Amino acid sequence: MKIISWNVNGIRAVEKKGFKEWLLASGADVVCIQETKAHSGQLSPELLSPSGDGIEYKSYFHSAKRPGYSGTAIYSKTEPDSVEPMGDERFDDEGRVTIAKFGKLAVISAYFPNSQDAGARLDYKLAFCDAMLKKCNELVASGFDIVLCGDYNIAHKPIDLANPKANEGNAGYLPEERAWMDAFTSAGYVDTFRHFCQEPKMYTWWSYRFHAREKNIGWRIDYQCVNPSFIDKVKSSIILADVMGSDHCPIQVEI
Repeated sequence: MKIISWNVNGIRAVEKKGFKEWLLASGADVVCIQETKAHSGQLSPELLSPSGDGIEYKSYFHSAKRPGYSGTAIYSKTEPDSVEPMGDERFDDEGRVTIAKFGKLAVISAYFPNSQDAGARLDYKLAFCDAMLKKCNELVASGFDIVLCGDYNIAHKPIDLANPKANEGNAGYLPEERAWMDAFTSAGYVDTFRHFCQEPKMYTWWSYRFHAREKNIGWRIDYQCVNPSFIDKVKSSIILADVMGSDHCPIQVEI
């Protein structure tokens, strides 16, 4: 089973850059999308039910109440047993989580809040992080394996961004955010990419400014984490840095 996650920075924008063609060629069984910035009623039939060459995906969108903001979705070749939000209106109102269950596997598409300049939304961000850890623990306690996919908006360690010293006071690399990642991994959840790869200069987001992507001045803020008893089922975890269309690139696990 191949699971891809991608912050597309606007599903309608990325449609114009070949999203459907990329999706059909991806070979993915499930694709988690973040920052859709749209309601399903605003989307073309090609985005709602992408198909071609004998391949067809079903889509499940959870949008923010605020137009053009946030939002998550999941595309799947196989219809899930159920699809649900996080179950907390503080975060469901911003469409931040979509959970699809396949048997005893829960695939989560999550768009973690940005803590913003001077930590303006840090309290909200940390509340979301705590709620997400609680949700993961509840799913695992109920017998589910989880793959928590998404844009966490956190670079965990100095290796995960190009300029750690210069960014110590910036959103996404604040001590409180990194401490939550420490707590999350200390609870046993595994960053699948770092399980396989300890190489530096491996990023998933680049600013649109200063030719950052061409220079590979980036951050690794997108993750696919699993519960500890499931890590042995993960065959690979990679960054698809060559895929364009957003300021993020997709990431992929195979299980």
